Amino acid sequence: MNTQPTYLMTDAAAFDVAYTINPWMKPDVWSADPAAHRRAALDGSTALRFALEDCGAVVHTVPAVEGQPDLVFPANAGIVLNGKALVARFRHAERRGEEPHFMAAFENLKAQGLLTEVAFIEGCFQEGAGDCIWDASRSLFWVGSGPRSTPESAQIIAGHFGQQVVHLPLATEQFYHLDTCFCPLSGGEILYYPPALTEEALRRLHDLVPAHLLIEATAEDAAGFCVNAVCLGRTIVMAKPPLALRDRLTERGYNVMGVDLSPFILSGGGAFCMTLRLDLKSVVARAAIRADSELVAG
Repeated sequence: MNTQPTYLMTDAAAFDVAYTINPWMKPDVWSADPAAHRRAALDGSTALRFALEDCGAVVHTVPAVEGQPDLVFPANAGIVLNGKALVARFRHAERRGEEPHFMAAFENLKAQGLLTEVAFIEGCFQEGAGDCIWDASRSLFWVGSGPRSTPESAQIIAGHFGQQVVHLPLATEQFYHLDTCFCPLSGGEILYYPPALTEEALRRLHDLVPAHLLIEATAEDAAGFCVNAVCLGRTIVMAKPPLALRDRLTERGYNVMGVDLSPFILSGGGAFCMTLRLDLKSVVARAAIRADSELVAG
């Protein structure tokens, strides 16, 4: 059995910034020199893939599709746990064209034996792992809602996967997905940007995570999409971090790998957005133990 970390990425050949559906998106900056930005995007995507592979990961790639620039962010495509994929439903019309391509990619992964089930989420908007982050240290999902995913998605996720869900409502349009402001680390720490979460969400977070495991990101860290990171063991792969953040994480025993993802930040995405982990496993499915309503905190 393959025990290597396994990720999905998308060929960045069709990436651009042509519309605005979040406050970070800068079509005017992209259009000033699209050829240079496209080259930088291809270089950044390749560097991210190499960083994951250097950490021992296997990366599967979805082909680029012209006219679907945000296909390059497969974290938004679905939630994967225990071989089951729950495929996203996008809020904005600009991204709904991605849905059949990601569904086809998941079905292809199923045919390869990398997934066992593929289902399309119904009854809500829900944008994949961008708003549903697995915390292996606590064996639960942190689920965001607000600008993109609707609150009822938390109950649907709990029922589908039979796992505990902690609902963290988001406070701003700027941090439109939970993964832009919240990153569980392998040692049990949470790297997060407090202003992006509502008071309700912060209360839940502090109730479950002791203070010494909470690492508050600065506004600079968050604006650089450093919280939107991939943690593989004791290595954290992120957009190029400020020195102070690198030092804080290094002091906790992490190796920080910074990658130049500046073209993707022009669209509001970083390292976590550009990847989807396919091999996550839980210790136990709780659906047979407790009713679905008891699985959701908040």
